[in-house]
Amino acid sequence: MPHSYRRCLCRALLVLACFVSVLPAAHGAKLEQLPALNIDIRETSVSGLSSGAFMSVQFQVVYSSIVKGAGIVAGGPFYCSQGNPLRATTQCSCTLDPEHELCAVSSSSANVSSLVGDTHQFAAQGLIDDPVNLSHQRVLVLAGDKDRTVPPMVAEQLSDYYSHMAVPASNRSDVRLSRAAHTMPTVSYGKACDVAESPYLGKCHYDAAKAVLSWIYGTLKKPQQAQADNHLLQFDQAAYVPGGRFTWSSGMDNSGWAYIPDSCAKGEACRLHVVLHGCRQGQGYLPLRPMPGSGLYYGTTFVRNAGYNRWAESNHIVVLYPQAVSIPGINPNGCWDWWGYTGEDFATNQGVQLKAIRGMVNRLSSGHH
Repeated sequence: MPHSYRRCLCRALLVLACFVSVLPAAHGAKLEQLPALNIDIRETSVSGLSSGAFMSVQFQVVYSSIVKGAGIVAGGPFYCSQGNPLRATTQCSCTLDPEHELCAVSSSSANVSSLVGDTHQFAAQGLIDDPVNLSHQRVLVLAGDKDRTVPPMVAEQLSDYYSHMAVPASNRSDVRLSRAAHTMPTVSYGKACDVAESPYLGKCHYDAAKAVLSWIYGTLKKPQQAQADNHLLQFDQAAYVPGGRFTWSSGMDNSGWAYIPDSCAKGEACRLHVVLHGCRQGQGYLPLRPMPGSGLYYGTTFVRNAGYNRWAESNHIVVLYPQAVSIPGINPNGCWDWWGYTGEDFATNQGVQLKAIRGMVNRLSSGHH
C-alpha cells in the first residue's frame, strides 16, 4: 500500500473515530411496538440529511418497487463510496478534510457512469429491485452553496445519476440555497443557516420538510394545529434487526421513533414517509454541548424539530424516524452506513440496516385494506 494512501486512510479512520458515544437508556420505559396501519406501501417515501441522504438514496434504489419519491439533502449517488471509506470521505464528500486540503471532490469524482453500471449489476444479481421503477419516482435534491462537507458538485452528480436512471426531468427538482451550509434547512429552528455545527438544523427561512413532502405528494393542507407530542411513539427498533435484538455491529439503536397522526391511528388511509437523520443527530449521540431541552444526549432534537411532524398531522402522513447508533472506534458519529462498516452488502437488500428499515415499513403498512 503506498505511503500516501496509508496516511490518508489513517486520517479517514481518525476522523470517523474522533467522537465517542454510548447507547442511550430508554429511561426505564417499556418500548412500544409499531402498529399495523392502513398505509398503502406504494405510498412510501424517504428523505434524509448527509449520511441519512446517502442512505435514503440506497433505500429508494434497493426498494424502488415501493418508493414513491425521495428528498435528498446534502447527499450523493447510489453506491458512491463503492465500499471504500477513503473514497466516501474524499471523493463523495469532504468529511475527511472539510478544509479541502485532501478533498478530491470534483464535478466527476463520483464517476456516475460506473455507479450506473453497478446499479444494473446489482439488479441482475437480484440484490436490488428493478431500477426501471426509478422512472416513476419524484425526487428533490437540495444542496447548500456554503456546504463544505458535501459540496454542491456532489448533488449535481446525484442529479446526473437520476438522469442516467431515466428519472424524467419533470419528476426532478434541484434546489440550491445560497446561504446554506451543511445543515437541514428549517424556517426558524437551529443555528444560523450558514453554520455547520450541532444540531445541524439551520434557520434558513426555508421549510425543507414541506418542500420534500409537497414535491412527492402534491399540494399539502396547511397545519391546523401544532404537532402533538403524544403522537410520538418510541418503539422497539431492535426487533427489526436480524436476530431480533440489539447488536453493536448493526449500527442501529435499540429504539426508534414514529409520528402517528390521530387520523392514521384511527384507521384512516395514510401515507408513510421515512426520515433518516444525519451523523451526530441520532438520539444516542453525545454532543460536546447538550442540546437545549434534550438533556445529555441529542435525544429527540431532530425528531421534533426537523419540520416534518406538523405537515404530517394535517396530511395523513405517518413519519418514521429510524435511529442509527454510535459505535466506538468504527462509527462514533452515529452515521448511517453508506461506506460499508456493517459489511460489504450494505447497499443491497442483504444489508442489515436496509433490511431493518424495510421491516419497519412492512409492519406499519400491514394494516392496509
